[in-house]
Amino acid sequence: MRLTRRQVLWIGIAVVVTLGLVVASPLGFNLVGRATEALRGDDGPKPVPIEGADLGAVGPGSLISAMTMPNFLDAASSRDLRAARVVYRSTNGDTGAETQVSGAVFTPKGEPPPGGWPVVALAHGTTGIEHQCAPSLSKNLWSLSDPVLAYIKWGYAVALADYQGLGEDGVHPYMDAKTAGLNVIDSVRALRHTFTGTSSRWFAFGASQGGAAAWAADEQAKTYAPELELVGAVANGPSADLTGMVAKAERGTLSADQMPIFLMVVEAVARLHTDVDRDDFRSGAAIDYWVALLSCDPATAAHRGTLIARLSPVEFAPRTPAAASRLREILANWALPQRPLSAPLSVVYGGNDTFIDAQWTTEAIAHQCALGGVVEWDLQPGMGHGNIDITRQFEFQADRFAGKPAINQCP
Repeated sequence: MRLTRRQVLWIGIAVVVTLGLVVASPLGFNLVGRATEALRGDDGPKPVPIEGADLGAVGPGSLISAMTMPNFLDAASSRDLRAARVVYRSTNGDTGAETQVSGAVFTPKGEPPPGGWPVVALAHGTTGIEHQCAPSLSKNLWSLSDPVLAYIKWGYAVALADYQGLGEDGVHPYMDAKTAGLNVIDSVRALRHTFTGTSSRWFAFGASQGGAAAWAADEQAKTYAPELELVGAVANGPSADLTGMVAKAERGTLSADQMPIFLMVVEAVARLHTDVDRDDFRSGAAIDYWVALLSCDPATAAHRGTLIARLSPVEFAPRTPAAASRLREILANWALPQRPLSAPLSVVYGGNDTFIDAQWTTEAIAHQCALGGVVEWDLQPGMGHGNIDITRQFEFQADRFAGKPAINQCP
């Protein structure tokens, strides 16, 4: 499929505006405080099984359930699409164990083009680490409905993974890029098990936490899902490697935007690893507000912003060098890059990013070039995390589907 420049920019505007919300709210990356209408409704039509979905397959990406999304369709301005909330099998990147992950999948209605609808896997930024923070549990996908509808309008199928531990039982391994990347790949498989007429050609598009997920999906796609053809990936402001946060916590130099991220990282790690003690990374107001700052209830967004303003970086300082070393070890295992790329990758990031230090991303790109792969990047001086210009990324996406050669900026 080849989009016109006007169509590319139309999709770009929808996604730029939405992803800007992902990183602008009081809970760091958290977009959920932006719209109370995103809450799941319990009235109205009830979900029913998707007719024709393949529930008989096994292995990663196979379906456990596929249900209609009446609340989403009621809230959407378009009816020219098929939508399903899916629960599918995936893989934990740390252990290799089979997991159950939820998400949402969409295709246009009507006759697909030859080869099927090309697929875009949207990898969302941080929504929180609790079960109820899953985009698929909300009427507007935590404000991601606009880019979904934009892609549908121009003839793409869309897969949107919630990530492990969001929407289904289990712990969300927040900032574990490898696991999130596997969840993204398997969301494409789940889409193809749910709706006919979808292509094996796909593209990963993510920002923030989702930028790392898209990057990790690019690394793993060739060996993990050889039956699919990944044509490229976009990682905007990616949280590729957060090991540097530990050193900043030790020095007491975490930014105001990084403190709630560090809080969620520590909480997720402590839930997964019994040898990690939360109290080794919190004191003062951080202890008092810890639970409240984990909430993704949009009704308390303003309250969370007030609490964050009362935090001090010194309240997250590790109590012992051993505690810092253990956390750094875990984050290093979750960080990118880890292997050569499967398809061209484009990274856009801001020089004044107060969430993810630009130097961390620069170093991750250099390491990726050393490991192998086609990479292009755009470091935008003076820009932050939520205001980078990513319109070029949609042309990059269109060129990959069109089979054009990608520029490789790696030396």
